[in-house]
Amino acid sequence: MDQLAEFITNHLLLVITFLALSGALIWNIFFDPVNKTAVDALQSTALINHDDAVVVDVRSIAEFNKGHIVNAANIPLNGLAKQLQQLEKYKDKPVIVACRSGSRSGMACKTLMKAGFGEVHNLRGGMMAWESAGLPVKRR
Repeated sequence: MDQLAEFITNHLLLVITFLALSGALIWNIFFDPVNKTAVDALQSTALINHDDAVVVDVRSIAEFNKGHIVNAANIPLNGLAKQLQQLEKYKDKPVIVACRSGSRSGMACKTLMKAGFGEVHNLRGGMMAWESAGLPVKRR
């Protein structure tokens, strides 16, 4: 026990950093609403096919044109807040938000939740996971 106290006093910055990162990780896993509603690629297809879910791709136009989910709407993340009116008609439908890896779509999900969208899902792993699952991609 004395060694632990000595370690903490000698490495205070390291201990504080460890506690902060641990707290952030715990919050992210257990309390972040975006993680609670995240869906994988196969769950997304079920939502699209059975619940008429809408897919919103928040990547840039150039990324979107290289390949996207069929019938996905492209609204880049940097313009999402200004273009929410385009999605108003889908407020009562499930909305799946996609990006390349799932990080930008997480931010977009928070924006949509704050705007009053009832059922918002983050595509876990983004288009990388979608393509890895062998699901169809439309290219322009």
